[in-house]
Amino acid sequence: MASTESSSSKPIYALILAGGSGQRFWPLSRDKSPKQLLCLFDDKTLLEHTIDRLEGLVPKENILILTNHQQLDGVRSVLKDFPVENIIAEPDKRDTGPAIALAVGWVAARDPSATMMVLPSDHIIKDREAFQNTLRTACTAAQESQALVTIGIKPTWPCPSYGYIERGDPYTAAAPDGNPVFEVLRFREKPSADLAERFLEQGGFTWNAGMFFWSVEAVRNNLATLCPELATFVDTLAGSSDFGATVQTEFPNLPKLSIDYALMEKAPRVLNVEASFDWDDVGNWTSVGAYLFRDGYGNQQNCEVSHLDSGHNLIFSNSKQHVAMLGVEHLMVITTPDAILIAHRSEAEKIKKLVETLPDSLR
Repeated sequence: MASTESSSSKPIYALILAGGSGQRFWPLSRDKSPKQLLCLFDDKTLLEHTIDRLEGLVPKENILILTNHQQLDGVRSVLKDFPVENIIAEPDKRDTGPAIALAVGWVAARDPSATMMVLPSDHIIKDREAFQNTLRTACTAAQESQALVTIGIKPTWPCPSYGYIERGDPYTAAAPDGNPVFEVLRFREKPSADLAERFLEQGGFTWNAGMFFWSVEAVRNNLATLCPELATFVDTLAGSSDFGATVQTEFPNLPKLSIDYALMEKAPRVLNVEASFDWDDVGNWTSVGAYLFRDGYGNQQNCEVSHLDSGHNLIFSNSKQHVAMLGVEHLMVITTPDAILIAHRSEAEKIKKLVETLPDSLR
């Protein structure tokens, strides 16, 4: 089996989480086509960009794509040249704890000596070289320390929408490529705006990017102590003669637990690698606007727009409708062939609530 090797010659595997709902980017996103399956900025989906960033670091045969039944066909359609057996749909939605345990069992069945990374599928990261350097540092730290390892994003503003990681002393082993590595004191839930301000003033905090690294041995040992139910599931998968059937039978019975709650927040030792790459989780339509063409009136758009006395609007269209705006400011206008969203830009976070009121055919 081909594999990319780190400094300690351990094969590397990657889990890409590609499930989730399609609500924040409605009407472009739907239940069957969430953010990671959208072409927001070019002719590739965010999922394809995530896989492309791993080229030269992790071979495709060592990458597992985990999605759900609603989105399985969409993922397979986008990834036509990807190994079919490496695209798996969860039988039921059980949160990130069971999802990641499934992947740990998958890797353990292939190579129990491997190092493993867990990555989201819907972030924007443009500097591939810096990204891979950071991931190499994280893999090396995981192998050398047998700790669980996270990536930390240096905060650029006191964002209350992210989880934070509070860092302690530097990790004793020097990072070969210059990425700083620290011991983790604790994970902090999404703070109030005032508390986020204090985090930045105090220093020593990073945003939690939801990227995790560990040796298979270390994560199994931690699960055995902290979440025996998930550890048993991993053991069952690792020894199963029919992986798919075991997933179908055992996965729906697992508790709904986030990986942060089940493992990361309770683990006796966690390290944090400071990211040297650019990063944006593109959380809503307002975030998308920063990457679109901006005219002299502050309008951000991906299409031709006619406007009069209108400024600071966001216009995104994948339909053939022409958008004309008169005397309006700070609006979002998102058009698709079957739906149009018109909202104040400050209401972007409420789109999920709006989607709950829609007919099923438009979700």
